[in-house]
Amino acid sequence: MRASVWTLPVLLLIGCGGEPPPPEAPLRSVRTLTIQAPSETRSRTFSGLSESAQASRLSFKVTGTIVRLPVKVGMQLARGDLVAALDPSLYELQAQQAQAALVQARAAERNAQANYERVKGLYENSNAARNDLDAARAAAESAAAAVSAGQKSLELARLNVSYTQLRASNDCTVADVTADLNENVAAGTPVALVNCGQATHVGVSVPEGVIGAINESTQASVVFSAFSERRYAGRVIEAGVASVANAATFPVTLEVVDAGPDVRAGLAAEVTFAFDISGAQIQTIPLAAVVRKGERALVYLAQPDSSVAGQATVVEREVSLGALTDGGVQVSSGLQPGDRVITAGVSVIRPQQRVLLGDNS
Repeated sequence: MRASVWTLPVLLLIGCGGEPPPPEAPLRSVRTLTIQAPSETRSRTFSGLSESAQASRLSFKVTGTIVRLPVKVGMQLARGDLVAALDPSLYELQAQQAQAALVQARAAERNAQANYERVKGLYENSNAARNDLDAARAAAESAAAAVSAGQKSLELARLNVSYTQLRASNDCTVADVTADLNENVAAGTPVALVNCGQATHVGVSVPEGVIGAINESTQASVVFSAFSERRYAGRVIEAGVASVANAATFPVTLEVVDAGPDVRAGLAAEVTFAFDISGAQIQTIPLAAVVRKGERALVYLAQPDSSVAGQATVVEREVSLGALTDGGVQVSSGLQPGDRVITAGVSVIRPQQRVLLGDNS
């Protein structure tokens, strides 16, 4: 009888309470990326080669056979030093012919002038016709013109003789010799490459997305692979306005500031440009963090719960996207420093969902 008395309350309690509630689903853990305050500058690095600021390809103005070639690679040349010489025999003969032709023209001029003076006297005494006077004057003027042409021919011939010697126009260093002794070279064919002056330039090619931000005030630094421990300041002196060889790159030339004697033409270099982006708020996030809803671009943010450590609430934020880069997609607006963007699993979470904060970067 005692057992029945205790059993009844227990059964009544079970009947009134019903079944126990189901356990809550475990919170999903999410990975986040914390938006940092943007830096004042953004840098881009490009590869290039050093070159002399005054590189010249020396060539003859006339054709001939090289009979003297005293220069060698690395030789220092002073202004006026001989670089190479052609056989001048042909041009000296042409100068002698021009000289002889000029002597003959001057003799013909004297004869024509004397004849004109004689006919002129006869005409004044009415002993010569007007036609004779006009013919004598024309002959004298033609002879004078022939003398002038002969003088120019002689000057040209003498210039050609002088052109058989190729001399340095400035203090230079021989970078390359491209011709050989006894070689027959045409006018304009390079004989030697010389570097003049102490200034050194570096040429690089930059893509179309960068060229618009480069100007003479753009900060740049140069590092040469031959001595990578040194960093030189670079000054932009030329920024291309057209692409090169139908490629989507534009040439940029920089002057290496305070380049020492070790910096020579042909060295591999890396040029780093520092762009001022203090007024920009561009952030880069993983492409997987972006959710598309029609034409809208959205991201999910994890807002930490101040009352429960390690938990957060999912909120939706519309953003404006920019260019796609190697590091992700650029966001031009919609994010603020301190926002925690959910970067993984965005397809299985919803706004106002509670989540656990996982890895953060």
